[in-house]
Amino acid sequence: MTKILRIDSSIKGDASITKRLTDKVVDQLGGEVIARNATTIPSIDGAWIGAAYTPADQRSDEQKALLALSDELIAELKSADTVVIGCGVYNFGVTGPLKAWIDQICRVGETFRYTEAGPEGLAGPKRVIIAYASGGVPVGSAFDFATPYIKQVLGFIGISDVTIIAAEGVAVDENAAVAKAEEQILHLAA
Repeated sequence: MTKILRIDSSIKGDASITKRLTDKVVDQLGGEVIARNATTIPSIDGAWIGAAYTPADQRSDEQKALLALSDELIAELKSADTVVIGCGVYNFGVTGPLKAWIDQICRVGETFRYTEAGPEGLAGPKRVIIAYASGGVPVGSAFDFATPYIKQVLGFIGISDVTIIAAEGVAVDENAAVAKAEEQILHLAA
């Protein structure tokens, strides 16, 4: 059975368009779902960075506690076959909660490592489907800073199979934008 990790990152909760889209994507794909609401994930700080860069066998109990959530999030990511990410666009970029999830899962020695040839991703391969919604920023436009950023981060940790389902222009015509995205979802293969 396919294992799906679902990341919702909108501060709008059940009123979120991306949450509605991730619901539909997960239903279309079927499988076992691990759901993660990124709005509960804290931002990293200096103490977290210090813990992450301390060798695992030298970490204090406090450092281990600081990384416990990150360890859990990384385990969820690594165990998934498919990751479904709800990506609302706020001020041309990803939401703060989505950024917090990204920061927690990007860890040297866990999801990437540095080599003589450059960084090497350790989290892939797996499939990612991004459920994107924006008021007026089309995917791939000069003002779309969200999808290139997510693709860069995913590529950095070894994930290159990325599909974007886009509800663009919801501020202009929400029904039409959502209908277009839902049509794209219908064509996703499990």
